[in-house]
Amino acid sequence: MAGRTIEKSDYEALCEEIWEHNRLYYLENQPVISDYKYDELLQQLQEIEQEHPEWITPSSPTQRVGEMVSGAFPQVNHKVPMLSLANTYEKKEVSLFIERVYKLLKTKDISFTAELKMDGTAVSITYEKGRLTRGATRGNGRKGDEITSNIRTIRNLPLQLSGSLVPDHLEVRGEVYLPRKAFLDLNTEREATGEPLWANPRNAAAGSLKLLNPREAGRRPLHIAFYGIAEDSSGTIATQMAGFELLEALGLPRIQEALLCHTFDEIWAFIERVAALRRGLPFEIDGVVIKVNDLALQKKLGVTGKSPRWATAYKFAPEQAVTRLNEITVQVGRTGVVTPVAELQPILLAGSTIARATLHNEDEIKRRDIRVGDLVTIEKGGDVIPKVVGPLLEERPPNTHPWQMPGLCPSCHTSLIREEGFAATLCPNHASCPEQNFRKILYFASRVAMDIEHLGEKVTEQLMAKGFISRLSDIYTLTEEQLLQLPNFKQKAAQNLLAGIERSKQAPLPQFLMALGIPHVGAATAELIARKVGSIDNLFDLSPHDLLSIGGIGEIVANSILTYLDNPANRDEINVLRSHGVHPTPVILPEAEGHPFNGKTFVLTGTLERHTRDAAAALIKERGGKVTGSVSHKTSYLLAGEAPGSKLAKAEELKVPILTEAEFEAML
Repeated sequence: MAGRTIEKSDYEALCEEIWEHNRLYYLENQPVISDYKYDELLQQLQEIEQEHPEWITPSSPTQRVGEMVSGAFPQVNHKVPMLSLANTYEKKEVSLFIERVYKLLKTKDISFTAELKMDGTAVSITYEKGRLTRGATRGNGRKGDEITSNIRTIRNLPLQLSGSLVPDHLEVRGEVYLPRKAFLDLNTEREATGEPLWANPRNAAAGSLKLLNPREAGRRPLHIAFYGIAEDSSGTIATQMAGFELLEALGLPRIQEALLCHTFDEIWAFIERVAALRRGLPFEIDGVVIKVNDLALQKKLGVTGKSPRWATAYKFAPEQAVTRLNEITVQVGRTGVVTPVAELQPILLAGSTIARATLHNEDEIKRRDIRVGDLVTIEKGGDVIPKVVGPLLEERPPNTHPWQMPGLCPSCHTSLIREEGFAATLCPNHASCPEQNFRKILYFASRVAMDIEHLGEKVTEQLMAKGFISRLSDIYTLTEEQLLQLPNFKQKAAQNLLAGIERSKQAPLPQFLMALGIPHVGAATAELIARKVGSIDNLFDLSPHDLLSIGGIGEIVANSILTYLDNPANRDEINVLRSHGVHPTPVILPEAEGHPFNGKTFVLTGTLERHTRDAAAALIKERGGKVTGSVSHKTSYLLAGEAPGSKLAKAEELKVPILTEAEFEAML
C-alpha cells in the first residue's frame, strides 16, 4: 500500500486478511505464512490505525487476542484475562520498552526477568486443594475452550501437587509443546499416511489439545512448561522469580532458562546467549520474554489494548536462504488431494539441507506468482517445515511462465477435478489410483488405525511393486513365501510381519473405522459410530436418522459416511476383509435395562471437570437415557457443572433433581 493513499476499504481488506490467517493458524492449525510475515501485516494495520483512529472497531485484530474459541468444547471464562504480548524483532525496541517502564514508574530501580519464549500453545490450569480440576485454552483472552480431559494426558503434568506449600486455590499459566523429536516422528507418520504435515510443533500441539478423543490426544507426547501464576490463594508470591520457585516447590515443570536482570545490557546478553543455544535445545523457542519482576509493579503498569505494559517479547527473525526452484511436482494423498511441491536446489538452512518445500495449493502459487526457474526465498524460522516465501522478481530469468496444475493425475493419468469453491484439486480415481492406494494402505496399517507392526513405507512399496498387494484386503492374503521374495527380507522378519497382521484382525472397532479412510471420519467420529453400531455386523444398517441422532455428527459427516457405505466397491472391500478373518473388537455397551438412567431425560448445563458434554451425553445414552436441551416438567435430572446459568434456576423452580458430577459418576 506504500506510495498511495490508504482507503478505508484497504483497511477493511487488511483486517479480513489478518483474521483469515488467524483462522488458519488457530482453528485449522495449518498456517500459510510465517510469524514474521503475520507480524508485518499486524504492524501495517497498527500504522494505518494510528493515522485513522476513527476507523478502529472492537473487531479489529489489534483489539483482540488472536486465538479463537473452536466451538467444539464447552467455554470457560478466564477470571484473569490471558493477554497476548507485544512483539519486536529489533534490539532498539527492547531498549525502548525498558525506557518506557522507567518513565511510567518514575524510577530506574527496577528488576526484570528474561525468559525463554516457548513456541507452544498457551493454556490455563487450575488446582483446588492440590488437585487438578480444570484446563483451558487461551481462546480470545477472556474465554477459552475447556479441555481438561486432554490436559490430563500431558505426560509431565502432575494431577496432584506435592510439597508443603500447596495453596487451596492455584491457577497457573503455561505453554503446551511437542519436543522436536516427537514432532518430527509425528510428521514422518503423517507423511507416510498421506495426511497434511503440521507446519510446526506449536500447531501440532494446539491440534492435539483440541482432539475430541482424549485417548487419541494421549497418544501424542505433549509436554508443558509453566511461565506464571494467575491466582494464588496463599498471597505469598511477590515477584515473578518467586513464582518460579513456588512452581518448582509444588512439583510443576517451569520455564528453565530464566534470569533476573537489572539493566538492558544484562537482558541483551541473555538474548544473545539464548540465540546461540537455540538450535541445540530439545524443543522449539521463538524468542525471549522480558517482564517486570515485581508483581505489584506489574499491576501498577496495567495493560494497553490486548497487551500488558509490563512485558514484551523479543522474537528471533526467521532464518532465510535463497535458492533455485528447479521444478514444481505434485503428490497425491490417500483421499485424492493433489498437492504441489517445490523441488529446490539443495541448500543448508538452520542446520539441515532443504531440497523440497510444500506450496499448499494452486491458488497460493498464483497469488505469489511463483514460477519454475525463479530464485526463491525459503525460510525456517521457528518452523521445522520449510516454506517458500516468494520469488525474487528482479532476478527472474527470461521466458518463465505462470505455473498451472497438470490436467492428469501423475500416478494414474485420470483427469483431475476441482470443485467450485474449494482450493483443493482432486484425483477422482479413488478405486485404482496407485498412489492413492499406496497412501491408503499406509494409513490402514498405521499406529492410529489397524496398528500393523512392521508394515511401513518401504515394505509397502516393495509389496506393491511385486504385485502382492494393491488394496487393503490383500494384506490379509500375504504368505511367508511372498514376503521372503522381498529384498533383504529374512524368515524372522516375515514371521514378525505376519504376526502383526494376524493381531490386527481384532483391532478395536473405532480404529477399524478410522482405517477405512472415510472422508471426515477422524478418531472422535469413529468412536461415536462404533458406540452406535456396537459391532461391524451392524455397520451397513446405519440410516441417516441413526447418524444424525448421534451428538457430534451433522449432515455433512453423515452424508460422507453414507456415501462411502453405499459405494459397492467399499462394501465389497469390507466384506472381503471380514472373509479374511478381520473381526474388529466390538464396543461393549453397558446394559440399559435396570440402569438408573434407562428411560430418564437429562439436561446438561455448566462446565464439568472430568467429562466433556458430548462424552457425558454419550454415557447417558448408552445406559438408555436421553439428553435434551431445555428444562421442563419432563426432565428427570439436571447434571450441573461449573457456571450452570439459567437452567439451574429453572430446575430449582420445577423441583427437578440436580446432580453434581460426583453424583452422576456414582450413578454410572
